[in-house]
Amino acid sequence: MGSNKVLQQWLERIVAVRPGEIRALLWSFAYFFCLLAAYYVLRPLRDEMGIAGGVRNLHWLFTATFLVMLAAVPVFGAVVARLPRRRFIPLVYHFFVVNIAIFWLLLSFDIGKLHVARVFFVWISVFNLFAVSVFWSFMADLFRSEQGKRLFGFIAAGGSAGALIGPAVTVWLSQPLGPVNLLIVAAVLLEVAVLCAHRLEFAAPRTADASGQPSSAVQSTGIGGGWFSGFLLVLRSPYLAGIALWVFLLSLAGTFLYFEQANIVASASDDPAVRTRIFATIDLAVGVLTLVVQSFATGRLISRFGVGPAAAFLPLVFAFGFAVLAASPVLAAVIAFQAVQRTANFAISNPAREVLFTVLGREEKYKAKYVIDGVVFRGADAVSGWLFTALRTAGLDLSAIAYATVPVAAGWFILALLLGRAQERRARRTELLTTVDVAPSTNTARR
Repeated sequence: MGSNKVLQQWLERIVAVRPGEIRALLWSFAYFFCLLAAYYVLRPLRDEMGIAGGVRNLHWLFTATFLVMLAAVPVFGAVVARLPRRRFIPLVYHFFVVNIAIFWLLLSFDIGKLHVARVFFVWISVFNLFAVSVFWSFMADLFRSEQGKRLFGFIAAGGSAGALIGPAVTVWLSQPLGPVNLLIVAAVLLEVAVLCAHRLEFAAPRTADASGQPSSAVQSTGIGGGWFSGFLLVLRSPYLAGIALWVFLLSLAGTFLYFEQANIVASASDDPAVRTRIFATIDLAVGVLTLVVQSFATGRLISRFGVGPAAAFLPLVFAFGFAVLAASPVLAAVIAFQAVQRTANFAISNPAREVLFTVLGREEKYKAKYVIDGVVFRGADAVSGWLFTALRTAGLDLSAIAYATVPVAAGWFILALLLGRAQERRARRTELLTTVDVAPSTNTARR
């Protein structure tokens, strides 16, 4: 009891958590920690394999990723329509663990190394979006908008801690174990994440979704709907379409920066070990900065200023960063830009974007969210990759492309503010609906 009291007091100093939320908060933190630690063990391998497959082929890899996502989302929609949450979430992660085992075998026996490297690049891009999107859909399903503003920053800090440990593991173990055997480490971490998700089902506070239906009433049922209902939901809802556009612009800006980084790093060194260390160093810097901000400031910033300004912070960083990169397209500038923008994304704007989904119904939280996080994001990757290649073919240098992206970031900034206002209106309606639905049953119990 004494240790629990100390833990509660310590948590209350850094996050606005309430007693009934502590267990769910800690299991969510651990779940996201293991998930992103697994991904960040693999991420430097992906970036190195992307260069090994040829920088000029990156736009083809981005296109292949989009096509895989386009095929996978309807299949996922069919699974979540029929299986309860407590079954389909572990199923998704077990599927990816099997994939990791297959890659380990292929790479260990040096079978089709170049082709496997390209397939691995595509696979991990799909894995990242699905795995993280499943997590945040789960969070939006468990917590109300008001809780998300308070708690999502700290929960996201679990992922940042994992993002810090993952690159450190890669740096420390890549030589004694060999890069291929790091796949085993990632698979173990992913299975621990499944365990955390299972415990979270029992620890989560029983809240109501946007329709006022208690989450406890829907844990053991499928979501329903058709394979392609996620696409229709996005097309019919201006709010979801606005989120989709926000994600599209995030992908465009991020892809342009990634291609500039790939070109600059490839020019700086032709040694795969040096390039892998550069990517791992960036990940390590991002992990430290993000963990500090998320642990101590994100929840308070979002609660104080609102979802819109928090979501708008990232486009502001991109506008400034591309202006600096346009003036000086060198390795130090791109490393600093990557570190700052990813910190702004993970620490502030991404938790704010996930709060946008807390005011939606369950089908929108799962199916429409995967369309946005998967098809829209990777489709934007593919379009942006081809656009970047076309601009380079037309004769534009890295500085000119960076300059052209600044006004795009400015429009993205305005969109974020508008989405924040729409979320606040929906949150007020949801709280009113929940109050109206709960009040009669309370009065009946008293009679």
